[in-house]
Amino acid sequence: MKHSRALSAPVTLPTPAPPPSTHHDEPVLDLAVPVFNEETDLEPSVRRLHAHLRETFPYPFRITVADNASTDATPLIAARLAGEFPEVEWIRLAEKGRGRALRAAWTRSRATVLAYLDVDMSTGLAALLPLVAPLLSGHSDLAIGTRLAPGARVVRGPKREVVSRCYNVLLRCTLSVRFSDAQCGFKAVRRDAAERLLPLVRDSGWFFDTELLVAAERAGLRIHEVPVDWVDDPDSRVALLSTALADLRGIARVGWAMALGALPAAGRERRSVTPVAVMALTHLLLYAAVRPANGAQVTNSLSLLACWTVAQAALGALPLPALAVRLVLTAGSLAALRHTVPAAGHRAELAVLAAAHLALAPGVWPLGRNRTESEAS
Repeated sequence: MKHSRALSAPVTLPTPAPPPSTHHDEPVLDLAVPVFNEETDLEPSVRRLHAHLRETFPYPFRITVADNASTDATPLIAARLAGEFPEVEWIRLAEKGRGRALRAAWTRSRATVLAYLDVDMSTGLAALLPLVAPLLSGHSDLAIGTRLAPGARVVRGPKREVVSRCYNVLLRCTLSVRFSDAQCGFKAVRRDAAERLLPLVRDSGWFFDTELLVAAERAGLRIHEVPVDWVDDPDSRVALLSTALADLRGIARVGWAMALGALPAAGRERRSVTPVAVMALTHLLLYAAVRPANGAQVTNSLSLLACWTVAQAALGALPLPALAVRLVLTAGSLAALRHTVPAAGHRAELAVLAAAHLALAPGVWPLGRNRTESEAS
């Protein structure tokens, strides 16, 4: 889901109330489309999606437009589409957040399979039936589209490619996940599984997807992966830096919960997050917060020492030599960055610190191929 630019002047639009449901029989598939200020893309995307489902999906379906606090004409367009198509409904939320919109849409639905896709339709719709079929058959509990598995065809710029791959590597190294692509906007879940998982998910924004999948893996649920065709939306306005920092905070929160046993694994093969991984994530967050007021090396040393002290007190499993090695590597990485790129900013410093922590993560080199649920079976 992409976010539109803010309006140049406040606009007051009469927002109709969502109509009451006219469906007596619940659909098999309820497909949510979360939107925020999508007056340009909403109508053509919903019409295209509706036509595709009418032609290819053999069961009753519903498209739920989940409008989270749009300030443009999005709610008017959603209301008109809901009046035109019996299979289209819409809900309106007072606050922003993709996770909040999905939670609201899925909680109210009684469909067998709950799904969502981004309104920009970056993912090819040909993958929709393969996404849903394993859930209808009972073979799997969740299904995700993946841009990082063999068979996927992806068109996007190098910046987003690097960010996506680094994020998923970070998840594997810190939270021991097995799924390959956490944030592709193309997912489905059985309703009975969603009822188990949604109470465990705290995030209401972009980290919602990741937290849902981590909770599912820890609960021992089966996740099916579908390689997708995906074309990057050139008009996407997602703020990469703020989203990345929010994701780091989410990873740190979930990592602490796993380390302290608040999110236990269901199977013996699951590995809990290590104290070193938790310390690394917290170090990056502290560094980002403290760096503007201090030099790079001072900030690095103080934040790393603070993280080690907290981790040692809470978990009692991090030897002092591990701290020394990590301090030498991170300090050396910052010095090398300053020598090669004197004008490097704070984001570049965070990047080299993250790379230094990844270099010390056990089992990272080589990463090996992701073991999917289908291979395990």
